[in-house]
Amino acid sequence: MSETPQSQVIDAAAAGRRHRVVIIGSGFGGLFAAQQLEKADVEVTLVAKTGHHLFQPLLYQVATGILSVGEIAPSTRLILRDQENANCVLGDVTHIDVASKTVHANAGHIEFDLEYDSLIVAAGASQSYFGNDHFEQWAPGMKSVDDALELRSRIMGCFEQAEITDDEEQRKRLLTFVIVGAGPTGVEMAGQVAELAQHTLKNSFRRIDPAAARVILLDAAPLVLPPFGNKLGNAARARLEKMGVEVQLNAMVTDVDYHGIEVKDPDGSHRRIDASCKIWSAGVKGSPLGKMIADQTGAETDRAGRVKVAEDLSVPGHPNIFVVGDLMSLDDLPGVAQVAIQGGQYAAKQIAAGVDKGQRPEQRRPFKYFDKGSMATVSRYSAVVKMGKLEIHGFIAWIMWLVVHLAYLVGFKNRLTTMVSWGMHIGGDHRSHLNTTQQWVYARQAIERVQADDAAARRAAEEGAASDGQTARSAETS
Repeated sequence: MSETPQSQVIDAAAAGRRHRVVIIGSGFGGLFAAQQLEKADVEVTLVAKTGHHLFQPLLYQVATGILSVGEIAPSTRLILRDQENANCVLGDVTHIDVASKTVHANAGHIEFDLEYDSLIVAAGASQSYFGNDHFEQWAPGMKSVDDALELRSRIMGCFEQAEITDDEEQRKRLLTFVIVGAGPTGVEMAGQVAELAQHTLKNSFRRIDPAAARVILLDAAPLVLPPFGNKLGNAARARLEKMGVEVQLNAMVTDVDYHGIEVKDPDGSHRRIDASCKIWSAGVKGSPLGKMIADQTGAETDRAGRVKVAEDLSVPGHPNIFVVGDLMSLDDLPGVAQVAIQGGQYAAKQIAAGVDKGQRPEQRRPFKYFDKGSMATVSRYSAVVKMGKLEIHGFIAWIMWLVVHLAYLVGFKNRLTTMVSWGMHIGGDHRSHLNTTQQWVYARQAIERVQADDAAARRAAEEGAASDGQTARSAETS
């Protein structure tokens, strides 16, 4: 039988220490949970594999040169530096031991453990390729700063190579950009690539016309922006098509390679789209930590690997372990920032109530999500907003999108510099962050090769050690 938070409080007091809260992840769920615990009588340790808090809804603007990384990814350590009961640790969590209440992590070659009394898992999600993980090599997703910088370099690299090639077929392939997935990220990305080609890069090349670039948005679903409904989805599609974006729906990707993608249409026919730059924004899968927790606790996971939690966001049978954000599965809540923020704050409040007021798990009120609406930008001066039964698209929706996203950026300086960057983009379509490097394009692939080599070397060493041990035992026997 697992201990209740109340018995843990007693144990912590007997040991002469404060209640230890470990938070995994520095996204919206993790950061807001840590801040919510500022006045609680607890010790907070936030561990994440990156040292920044990423404002993921604006990541596509880094990929297309509107914003810099620093404007949407401030240092987590600096955000929490004035919170005396919070400590930030850089580390990639490799294992959670539920029985011993210990989190195992590493930072490079340094391994370390973190013991907890309460645990909040806000590890988020990664891109899903629906069982075709080899697609990632040719069609990167957009879930991290590294992804955005790689995509920016790929996009700009295609224009640069098209400028110097004499092969017309190759030039067409280089100037074809395919975005897979017609959700908010895909729509926003398609709109920005089209604007980049038609406006920002106008007259900046001598041998090519960037506006001749072909931008394709495709999805296996029958509608653009399915969660927003038919009206807003059709409005977004109309705006994209007016910008020259080719919207191809009911088109399932069956293969991706260096030169393009294979697509299956509803009639069962297959066709090929030659494209050098492919961007994947279709589907997400939960962090592997979700399955790790489920295997130890008997909790269920959904098809995306998210943990099915109880009404208080805790793992069933383990009231001291909370799962929030994109890794949480409850009542079909979407994987958006507001769900993560409200979930993180709720979990922190339950921990504080248990420590400061002696609240028992069975006394917790169920988590209630307040839906503040959904929004996505399509292009300059055009966005879609859905707030309950209210549906708005066009300029007013775009203004609302600007205000909301600016409000949720962390820090006054980031809001100010973002306003300046947006002003330059809106006023003259200036993008101050189109710098790229070859290293950004190939770094991920190089890291994967190094990791594969290291894994092979470890296996060889383990096999060698086992062989030496067997030889030694044979010698002793003889």
